[in-house]
Amino acid sequence: MSTMNEEKRKRTGLFFGSFNPIHIGHLCIAEYMVEFGELDQVWFVVSPHNPLKDKSTLLTDYTRYEMVQKAVGDDNRFRISDIEFHLPQPSYTIDTLTYLQEKYPDRQFVLIGGTDILISFHKWKNFQQILDNYQLLIYPRHGSEAHPLTAHPSVQLIAAPRIEISASFIRGAIKSGHTIRYFLPEKVFEMIDKYGYYL
Repeated sequence: MSTMNEEKRKRTGLFFGSFNPIHIGHLCIAEYMVEFGELDQVWFVVSPHNPLKDKSTLLTDYTRYEMVQKAVGDDNRFRISDIEFHLPQPSYTIDTLTYLQEKYPDRQFVLIGGTDILISFHKWKNFQQILDNYQLLIYPRHGSEAHPLTAHPSVQLIAAPRIEISASFIRGAIKSGHTIRYFLPEKVFEMIDKYGYYL
């Protein structure tokens, strides 16, 4: 494929996560990647429940998908994907990438992740194939910035602001009766409050 064609393809960041729940940290990173990472769009890829993981605190796939929809609203810089709900389980990133690249040949997909994903990246299925064929936009996460993979030509470090908010902190805060409304997009907070999620 020529450089000219490569340039015409829309650079699309894939932000994978369980988003349980999606919070302002996720949105800040997604916006930073669109505005400063030279992306045309960011797709939130909502991960299905991993059968090997504890399900007790995980909301259903489509409840989490709906939360992301409410968080993003009609901002056309973002898109929500449920593609992994329809692929064989457990879902592997390389399989999702292969499927999306075949379905959307006009897009150049880029992986978005924190430096923490680099620690176990060598255990990912066909990780070398990912490095050979895709770019990774990596934002800093506390305690994992010095990984050797940060020097790989496919890995681009993005100096996004550190936002040390975790979904597990939010779930724990809700369960123990604290109000965390400003950690969440307004419509997501309203949804969690209305249905009593994470109590």
